[in-house]
Amino acid sequence: ALAPLPGPAARAELRVRVRLPGGQVTEESLQADSGADCVSLELRAVDGALVTLTADFRQEVKIFRALILGELERGQSQFQALCFVTRLHRNEIIPSESMAKLRQQKNPRTVRQAEEVRGLEHLSMDVAVNFSKGAQLSPHIHNVCAEAKEAIYTREEDVKFWLEKGVDGSMFEVLPQGSDLPELQRCRLCPDRWKPCICSYSLSIEWYPCMLKYCKSRDAGGKVSSYKCGIRSCQKGYTFDYYVPQKQLCLWDEET
Repeated sequence: ALAPLPGPAARAELRVRVRLPGGQVTEESLQADSGADCVSLELRAVDGALVTLTADFRQEVKIFRALILGELERGQSQFQALCFVTRLHRNEIIPSESMAKLRQQKNPRTVRQAEEVRGLEHLSMDVAVNFSKGAQLSPHIHNVCAEAKEAIYTREEDVKFWLEKGVDGSMFEVLPQGSDLPELQRCRLCPDRWKPCICSYSLSIEWYPCMLKYCKSRDAGGKVSSYKCGIRSCQKGYTFDYYVPQKQLCLWDEET
């Protein structure tokens, strides 16, 4: 089991071995910073991409970043970076101060599997985020999305929520939609590598601490109280659809 650290911990790092869908084992790194009220998680996906999830509780923002290995023989650069920014809802992931109190399990060789599989989320990322202004949405965008300056995406419905909180709307730009451009195809169906299209990228967070577990205890007078006694782990997949100015930026999304 994952045991809590004694006393308060502002920063903590946890390494967990996780089994991927194909059977291979990867090591996930989880970091919590209760001072910045932030949790981040990094893992190597089945396709070799390096996936990072950053949860900024203070700003109610979560940032997914994928560093995807490029296909050099097809004219792509060494790697391609994408950032998807969405609203962070309550109870999606355990709070940073609880995460900061976790430490490595007693047997670090244990390969973990999530206790709960949460449903696949399909998100239409129809707005681009300006990197140089993104810091006021979340200060973590500056570090996490530095390699993806031209490829930071969010959703109109999340933008509405942030605008109501007073975020500057000039950092957002609505992207072309299929309804605006009837000829806009899904990239996997588009025969021309230099034409704009709607790209699809899927990623999965195989293991993350999603909920705190509570146990009950009874005192001498018979009064029942509950206390935190562990964490529940979840697995969740995401598919992001977004506009690209040319199919060359979306070579993984092809009909197989």
